[in-house]
Amino acid sequence: MPAILSIQSAVAYGHVGNSAAVFPLQRLGFEVWPVDTVQFSNHLGYGAYRGTVFPAESVHDVILGIEERGVLPFCAAVLSGYLGDPTLGAAVLDAVVRVKSANPAALWCCDPVIGDVGIGIYVRPGIAEFFRDQALPVADIVTPNLFEAEFLTGLTIDGPDSALAACAALRARGPQIVLMTSLPIAADRIGMLASGPEGSWLVETPLLPLTPSGTGDTVAALFLAHRLRGADLAIALEVTAASIYEVLRLTVETASPEIALIAAQEALVAPPGRFPVRRIG
Repeated sequence: MPAILSIQSAVAYGHVGNSAAVFPLQRLGFEVWPVDTVQFSNHLGYGAYRGTVFPAESVHDVILGIEERGVLPFCAAVLSGYLGDPTLGAAVLDAVVRVKSANPAALWCCDPVIGDVGIGIYVRPGIAEFFRDQALPVADIVTPNLFEAEFLTGLTIDGPDSALAACAALRARGPQIVLMTSLPIAADRIGMLASGPEGSWLVETPLLPLTPSGTGDTVAALFLAHRLRGADLAIALEVTAASIYEVLRLTVETASPEIALIAAQEALVAPPGRFPVRRIG
């Protein structure tokens, strides 16, 4: 089976970063090589946490060790997310170069974890700029939320039309495909927009009464997996939206403080319902 090198955070309790991405990828049939940029007790949304940000040389050494096993030609993609420190950006870029040298068809799906609406930038100084200035020109797929898309483009996004313009601006910087999440549609609806060379599509789902952490990490993993399995842009968007909606619906139903990733695992493979996807560009 194809493998995915996933470079992002890990938590012992809860589901963010690799702790939100590895399991969905495995359920969808991929071997995953997780490389953790941090190891925290829990995500930062709790206010207090314990753990360590790994130095860039440690992350580099782990990736070098994988390369020395001679398996990089079987790596179909690099998935990256929360960095923890700006110096880790260089380790991610180096990993992408190594993977693409071994397998030129490999993709880099970059989740530019920077911040969110109502919170602002929550990463260390220099990380947001790394994503904007160094990662964007190299990434094949980028998966920002609304706040991150505004930061990366300097544009204000207040609906589908401005979101479409932001996607065009992002694609002009390098990525072939943009998946934008957390797009406000109405008081009770939220959207995701996927834009690529074949067009742009929008999907809307009901807005649920929660603001969970880790949703974007799971969405990036699901979307990448469906693209690697051969789904076109519209289908990848449709299935991703259906799966994450069921995860969040069950999270609300069970009053879980973390996204109900394990309880909703069947929805990662075969979501019980779908939402219509419409072409907007």
